[in-house]
Amino acid sequence: MTRPAVVLSVNTAWNAWNFRAGLIDAIIRRGYRVVVAAPADPYAARLVAAGCEFVDLPMDSNGTHPGRDLALLLRYLALLRSQAPVAYLGYTIKPNVYGSLAARALGVPVINNIAGLGAAFIDEGMVTKVARLLYRTALRRSFRVFFQNPQDRRLFLDAGLAPAEVADLLPGSGIAAGRYPVQPAPSRPGAPCFLLVGRMLINKGVVEFAEAARIVRRTLPQARFQLLGPMQEANPNQVPARAIAAWEEEGLLEYLGAVDDVRSQVAAADCVVLPSYREGVPRTLLEAAAMARPIIASDVAGCVDVVEDGVNGMLCRVRDPADLASRMLAMAALPASERERMGAGGRRKVEREFDEGLVIAKYLEAISAVEEVRSRGLPARPQPGRTDLGA
Repeated sequence: MTRPAVVLSVNTAWNAWNFRAGLIDAIIRRGYRVVVAAPADPYAARLVAAGCEFVDLPMDSNGTHPGRDLALLLRYLALLRSQAPVAYLGYTIKPNVYGSLAARALGVPVINNIAGLGAAFIDEGMVTKVARLLYRTALRRSFRVFFQNPQDRRLFLDAGLAPAEVADLLPGSGIAAGRYPVQPAPSRPGAPCFLLVGRMLINKGVVEFAEAARIVRRTLPQARFQLLGPMQEANPNQVPARAIAAWEEEGLLEYLGAVDDVRSQVAAADCVVLPSYREGVPRTLLEAAAMARPIIASDVAGCVDVVEDGVNGMLCRVRDPADLASRMLAMAALPASERERMGAGGRRKVEREFDEGLVIAKYLEAISAVEEVRSRGLPARPQPGRTDLGA
């Protein structure tokens, strides 16, 4: 007997492998056939080796060309018609919009995940207006819409972009803290190492990080500043490679490139920094906290869900290199025992609030609820007035 299918779609196979592998494994072990649909990259083979099926689904993740978006909608219709899944799980804007529209047209229940709002919601403009219209249209009949922080959930509800009765909260993508052992911080008085982990995008605060490094160096000339993460030349928000090369040539910072496993780089750092403009719940900060590294992050949605100022790190003003630099200097001036205290606080917070098992349990419950509703011949959508979802 053919196992029932669950289709999961995201904008890169890399994203599915790095952030959803635990969930995919749990759904497979529950007895479902998992089909991951995303543009192919080297991580597609890893997904297949992990037991799921992979469908190469080309998409223009950053563009707004109507013709290409219509083609993507048609690809989703063909995919979902052929797979006939019990549920469609969408992540990132294009799969959440066009995958949801296709699923709705075919009567497939939709479970969305709004994992951060990205550049389209950071600066108001025509792109933001279009994105809101698309979300409002795509999400209005979803079975469940998961948000990764309460600020994003409130923004969507206040703007009428998602029905309140289906809007629920997740603790980010979750993290398996056991994979991130606590290691003692390196001892190098006067020469702290600050590490930014993330895609090399403007809205990750990469430029502010470089500018703050220049300020800090005036007081701590031996301080080190490192960037770790992929460049995405096709992304209009990408920090130009020539700018990063110029910072390296100046001796201001080191670009470490992209790696599959960040643990050794995090272990070698004294503090992890993320001066982002907005986040869902940043996985990089969960990894840093799990490894008991103190954090400096912007006082913005997503970051504040991980960082408690003075408890496991420090918060700085967004888009303010001088304020970021002041926090770096303050962190460097702390006794090692105080940084260790912050690191331990971060580890406890991750174990208590962000365990991957919490995320997996929410998804398995949602999929089971879909099956239960469908088994009774009812539309796969919660009834109005449901009040047992996250506040």
